[in-house]
Amino acid sequence: MTQERRTSNAAIKALIVAVLVVVVGVALYAKRAAKSDGQDKTKEATGQVAEVEKDKAASPESVKAVEPAPAQPGGALPKLVDLGAGKCIPCKMMAPILEELKGEYKGRLEVVFVDVWENPNAGDPYGIKLIPTQIFFDAKGKELFRHEGFFSKEDILAKWKELGIEFGDGGGKATSPGDS
Repeated sequence: MTQERRTSNAAIKALIVAVLVVVVGVALYAKRAAKSDGQDKTKEATGQVAEVEKDKAASPESVKAVEPAPAQPGGALPKLVDLGAGKCIPCKMMAPILEELKGEYKGRLEVVFVDVWENPNAGDPYGIKLIPTQIFFDAKGKELFRHEGFFSKEDILAKWKELGIEFGDGGGKATSPGDS
C-alpha cells in the first residue's frame, strides 16, 4: 500500500470515530433533556426525608429519617428545604444556620434537612444538581426560589423578605403580601 493510501485510510477512520462520538453525545444529551423535562422539580418529596435534631450538630448520628408532614389547612407554613449531606463541608456549614432558623422561627417557618447521601432517592423529586441546595416554598407548597451552595442566614432571611414573606420579630405567623 502506498503512503498516501495509508494516510487516507487513517483520516477516514478518525472521521468515523469523531462522528460516532458526536452521535453518542447528542443521544445522551437528548435522553437527559427528555428525562428532566418530564420531572416536576417543584413537587414535595414523597419518600423519606432527614431532619436534623435540635439538640445535636448535623452529624450522621443526628440525622433521623422522617416522613414529610402533610399540609394542614390553616396551619401551613412557608418551608425551607435544604438538600445536603452530613459529610459535605458546605452542608456542615449550613447545619447550625438551619438549627438557628428552626429555633428562632418555630411556628412561622418549617425547616427541613434532607440527607441525600443517607437517603439517595429522597432528593429525586426535587431535581437537584448539586449539594447543598436550598429550596424555598410558600405555605401552599409552591416553589418560590432555589439556591445551590452555601447560603448564609442573613442571605436566607433577605431572600424570604425579597419573596414577600416576612417573619417579624414576635411569635406571630409569617405574613405574605396576600395576607390581611
